[in-house]
Amino acid sequence: QVQLVESGGGLVQPGGSLRLSCAASGIIFSRWVMTWHRQAPGKERELVASISTSGSITNYADSVKGRFTISRDNTKNTVWLQMNILKPEDTAVYYCQANRPNYGDYWGQGTQVTVSS
Repeated sequence: QVQLVESGGGLVQPGGSLRLSCAASGIIFSRWVMTWHRQAPGKERELVASISTSGSITNYADSVKGRFTISRDNTKNTVWLQMNILKPEDTAVYYCQANRPNYGDYWGQGTQVTVSS
């Protein structure tokens, strides 16, 4: 059974930082591309950041470049999203996704991030 479990969300003031974690089980983690998405109320889900299987290639949405960093440790089956200089517009539910060609994808249950003073 595949599970992706996100953690680390919460309430933070503008300008603050949070680190999200996504722990995977039931898959050979090192063979899956990992992606963070987010969905704000009333908006469509959007891709935030992705990381290749080895961790050597990362991609970011323009809105988070320079503020967010995605990383992974294949020995710990975990992917992280370090979020700095948070803005109110970063408020959303953040989801972790695992994707592998011909194998489909899996999603976590999401973790709420609220940026507010």
